[in-house]
Amino acid sequence: MKKPQNKQRKTLLLLKNKGKQGLFRAIFSRFGLVLLLLAAQVGLMLGFYVWFEEFLPHFLGGTLLVTVPMLLYLLNSRLDPSAKITWLVVFLLMPFFGALFFWFTQSNLGHRALKDRIDHLLYRSRNAIEQEPEVQRGLEEENPGAGSLVKYIQRTACHPICDGTDVTYYSTGEDMFEAIMNELEQARHYIFLEYFIVEEGLMWGQMLDLLARKAAQGVEIRMMYDGTCEFTRLPRDYPKLLQNLGIQCRVFAAVKPFLSTHYNYRDHRKILVIDGHTAFTGGINLADEYINHVSRFGYWKDTGLMLKGPAAQSLMLMFLQLWSVTDHQPDFQKYLSPVAKVPGSKGYVIPYGDCPLDDEKLGERVYMDLLNRAQRYVHIMTPYLILDGELETALRFAAERGVEVRLILPGIPDQKSAHLLAKTHLPALVDSGVRVYSYIPGFLHAKVMICDDEEAVVGTINMDYRSLYHHFECAAYLVGVPCIQDIEKDFQKTLRQSQRITRQTIREDPWYEKLGGLLLKAIAPLL
Repeated sequence: MKKPQNKQRKTLLLLKNKGKQGLFRAIFSRFGLVLLLLAAQVGLMLGFYVWFEEFLPHFLGGTLLVTVPMLLYLLNSRLDPSAKITWLVVFLLMPFFGALFFWFTQSNLGHRALKDRIDHLLYRSRNAIEQEPEVQRGLEEENPGAGSLVKYIQRTACHPICDGTDVTYYSTGEDMFEAIMNELEQARHYIFLEYFIVEEGLMWGQMLDLLARKAAQGVEIRMMYDGTCEFTRLPRDYPKLLQNLGIQCRVFAAVKPFLSTHYNYRDHRKILVIDGHTAFTGGINLADEYINHVSRFGYWKDTGLMLKGPAAQSLMLMFLQLWSVTDHQPDFQKYLSPVAKVPGSKGYVIPYGDCPLDDEKLGERVYMDLLNRAQRYVHIMTPYLILDGELETALRFAAERGVEVRLILPGIPDQKSAHLLAKTHLPALVDSGVRVYSYIPGFLHAKVMICDDEEAVVGTINMDYRSLYHHFECAAYLVGVPCIQDIEKDFQKTLRQSQRITRQTIREDPWYEKLGGLLLKAIAPLL
């Protein structure tokens, strides 16, 4: 048995060495050509603008004819008010080019076919998992507010309410990784993985070694990761390298040398499903910083869930929906079958996915509903805080009506621009009574909301524009599940490692950081 394992580890070394990493690969690989062609197209567009700019003084009337209709259209559109303000700034500074850019982003150029395909898949799988009427009635009777929220969640796709599911909460990436490895060893039929970030190292190397052994034993392995991994983390031919190990692999929205709004819509989900009865989700990707094997921004604080029971089927359906985007005849029912309920498990679990191509802001509205219904407290951990007006108002209103709202942000940010933007929201939040904290040991990447000891959300959804508007996301909404107490205990432990942000600490921030945040806020919806 040792010989095949050593062979797989040798293959791992080949996988890691085949692709040049970082800037060198970006310049000298096929991906470098993609970037060059994209830059050439942007340069061509700007060149046309500069050339026509010379004639603008002679066509002021034309500028007015373009700007006024655009403003009227914008003001009457369904865009978020914050996004409207951003586009007004763009139109003011660049009337012609701003109008072209606006129509480019709103035209669905490059992802209309994707939208149609996903709409078809969601419609086709609308009733792929049957909702048990008695389970829905039970939730509505025990918690009418949660029952109403789930009715909204179910408008978007097949998101059944599940009981009989055992839920385990992991407060660190290290603990969740150990659990994942233990569960992978038990796989007998299939393993499905969908991740935003995959990078070769200790974490993914150990998983890949195990997956390759499982594939050799006849277990079906499917791996899907987001196309942004091709920037610096993985070589472009990585799917072929995995296929050589018996692992099916697909890249979601691979980068191509054509300007398209398609690149704005990333697969930010983290899903792992084993044999249909066990699933993992949360903030943890497959890279060494998530298990603190390497340190990038101090200690990396992350969280996740393991679901055992019927609710695992919902995460599997989400995986199959995106996996099937390029399949002509997807077969959902081959993998979707009734899963035995776990005896003694309590509460309700509703896994759900948020699609950026529909008109529903599902992730944001779930957060807002919890804030609006909370009676005693709402506790939040999020790595990013780039809010639209609605979510900021919901946070402030909850605090103003006496709900204890506590919010923990990273102490060491991974993105300076996101950190500066988060600070622009703090004065208003603090003035309304929201208690904001900074996680001192390092970077907090958890996406958690707990409400009144009764409800919680754990998943991939950040409190920023990208997650709430532009990414494919997923989460699990928990009601009356025992592990909610574990989530709250972890929040309190994290709180003890954090420093409170007050009006005084805000005043002490450097002036140039405040200025940078104010300038960035004008274009926050575009970032």
